[in-house]
Amino acid sequence: MSSIQLKSAESSAETTIVIQSETNKGKLRLGSLTALVIGSMIGSGVFSLPQNMASGAGPLAIVIGWLITAVGMLALVFIYQSLALRKPELNTGPYAYAKAGFGPFVGFNSAWGYWLSAWIGNVSYAVVVFSALSYFFPAFGEGNTWQAVIGASVLLWLVHVLIMAGIREAAVVNLIVTIAKIAPIVLFIEVAVVAFKVDIFSADFSGLGNASLGSITAQVKSTMLVTLWVFIGIEGASVYSARAERRKDIATATITGFLTCLALYALVSLLSLGILNQPELAALKNPSMAGVLEAVVGPWGAILINIALVVSVAGAFLSWTLLAAEIPHAAAKDGTMPAFFARESNKGVPSASLLITNLLVQAFLLVTLFAQSTYQALFSIASVAILVPYILSGAYAAKLAITGEAYQPDESRTGPVIIGLVATVYGLWLVYAADPAYLFMCAVLYAPGIIFYAVARRRAGRQIFKPVEAFFAIALVAVGLLAAYEMWTGAVSPF
Repeated sequence: MSSIQLKSAESSAETTIVIQSETNKGKLRLGSLTALVIGSMIGSGVFSLPQNMASGAGPLAIVIGWLITAVGMLALVFIYQSLALRKPELNTGPYAYAKAGFGPFVGFNSAWGYWLSAWIGNVSYAVVVFSALSYFFPAFGEGNTWQAVIGASVLLWLVHVLIMAGIREAAVVNLIVTIAKIAPIVLFIEVAVVAFKVDIFSADFSGLGNASLGSITAQVKSTMLVTLWVFIGIEGASVYSARAERRKDIATATITGFLTCLALYALVSLLSLGILNQPELAALKNPSMAGVLEAVVGPWGAILINIALVVSVAGAFLSWTLLAAEIPHAAAKDGTMPAFFARESNKGVPSASLLITNLLVQAFLLVTLFAQSTYQALFSIASVAILVPYILSGAYAAKLAITGEAYQPDESRTGPVIIGLVATVYGLWLVYAADPAYLFMCAVLYAPGIIFYAVARRRAGRQIFKPVEAFFAIALVAVGLLAAYEMWTGAVSPF
């Protein structure tokens, strides 16, 4: 999860700030943008892939799962690649595309859901950092002891200070950390290739020998959300597009980052199945990559992976702090969110949005100390919220191709229509795989945002709702109240 974009002239609803207006000073080049994409995706998930994938599937289903993910995510990659070039006036990725395609209220909800998912997820990163450090310092426990919360708070405000020093400076740090986090993953793959045994990999290849795994379809479904979560952040370069030195670098960075991460992820999960069998992998504690490497090289393998996990998650924490601060800042610049989110420092950093975001993270770190189950419930719900912006991005791309907007009159649009529909259907499939009940519970988090939207629109002197938007706002509040009641009574639960 990655760095930031700053918003440009208010003349364009979705353009991000240019730090030193008409020059390239402070702009991000291809290497930094690619690191932002990779850094935004590689967090803690890759280090738990062996156990996470094997816990519900055998080798065949895992291979199928990666193939489906490759097609679906590649469609999404092409969406962001195409939109970056066809709609250069739209920055901040998912928010801008949702607003341009479906109106300000839908755009706001895309931004709101993305922001919630980002900063609540960042609490999880802070917890994971100190949970990993407990391998060396047991007092940190599961990352929610008072010692861990103090440590996580220090990390949070150190990151805050770093970002306030300047966005490009933070991007340089992210580039260094991204290289540092990839190196041990590559080492793991090299060791796993040497230790890989075909007979272990091929034994019960279908997984049907283990009745608890279920059918191939059930096994494949179990892999879907695992493969999704490790790709969250694929839109990173698109979100930071206003900061790119060259617009075409957005597309290049996105596809390069995706292919790099796809190769790393697939190799980590599949090679592990040739070292330990499915039941052994499923029984490992996370980060399970440590257990796999330890089985090959001894205790130092587990030590290396735990250190790598700390570095990787700390880097992802930096990336997603930048990202979480940028989205509400972008929405505030065009009057979709309250104006105070748009305030900037003299270095062009979205200071108010950053401060509000980090204060919320700090508050929820305390929640993890006193009410871990409450935080886990919110995290489980908010994780699904990020699927909505992905679905809207695919739908917007399909809409452009169908209407012909941004296309030449004689340009073929069949391919873009198919890709847009594939990306949209893939997003809907993921909601199904996650369990639609999670999306239902998301209404509890989405409904309060209507207050912020109404305040922002009123102060900007704009009509708050169009008739259709008013209908959807009322429906969202009604569903939110119903979901809250159902959760209160225990009829639905995020656990």
